[in-house]
Amino acid sequence: MGLFLTQRFVSLAATLLAASIVIFLVMEVLPGDPAAYMLGLNAAPDTVAALRHQLGLDQPLIARYLAWIAGFFSGDFGVSYTYRVPVADLIADRLWVSLPLALMALALAIIVAFPAGIVAAARRNGAADLAIMGLTQVGIAVPNFWFAMLLVLVFSIGLRWFSAGGFPGWSAGLVPGFKALILPAIALALPQASILARVMRSALIDTLNEDFMRTARAKGLTAGQAIRRHALRNALIPVMTIIGLQVSFLLAGAIIIENVFFLPGLGRLVFQAVSQRDLIVVKSVVFLLVAAVVIVTFAVDLAYAAIDPRLRQHGR
Repeated sequence: MGLFLTQRFVSLAATLLAASIVIFLVMEVLPGDPAAYMLGLNAAPDTVAALRHQLGLDQPLIARYLAWIAGFFSGDFGVSYTYRVPVADLIADRLWVSLPLALMALALAIIVAFPAGIVAAARRNGAADLAIMGLTQVGIAVPNFWFAMLLVLVFSIGLRWFSAGGFPGWSAGLVPGFKALILPAIALALPQASILARVMRSALIDTLNEDFMRTARAKGLTAGQAIRRHALRNALIPVMTIIGLQVSFLLAGAIIIENVFFLPGLGRLVFQAVSQRDLIVVKSVVFLLVAAVVIVTFAVDLAYAAIDPRLRQHGR
């Protein structure tokens, strides 16, 4: 188990290092000067040069990279070119919207997908299976931003159960905060639940055809008992892979939904920073999201080892 963890930690560190270099270089080769953009077209050259010095843009490339990455791992992400406030404060404020939204969407997807996938696999080629697979196909095909607007039309404008957008802030209370995130979470969860249900069904069908499942049934277990005690755990590895990918998508890919519902999350922050050429914000947020993806992948690897002991033995 020690060798397994060591290999995963080395892989995690190498991935983060490579990602930080790629992100920094991509941001540096983008055309345009942030200082000139901030001051406008008619700014004097000496004024632009003074602002570049103040922002540290006149430093050598390697010095700027080392300063940025050292500050990132120490919690100092730098100061926003546009807002003139610490980037860490901007990210913290937006993360308290994006993270609960992603977790709510993931929870909804799991709550819907697991029972649907199990029922579809247990009743393969039956009416329930065909109905569930048809609904999941629709869930995958429907764009989530269109579904989000449909939710607004029905539940906000028509029934007036929820607000059409905006976020009151957690200072207004947990109930108003979570209520403002319900419709965006449903819109985000629809395609994820559809994908997860189909993966669960396929993994369970493959497992149900194994010899140990026939042995379990021969010992007197019902179909439901055999699925709960034996098939479900063996089918979880591909499902865990999809869940890990979905966490990453829900954190980084909610920019459209956040704009539909006017939520002040990380997606809107990146969109605003790109339009304002606030590169220090873009670099920090993108690297933070990449780090979240890598850490979630690492956690999924550990979950693999917990589910399937053969992986630990392979590591040894």
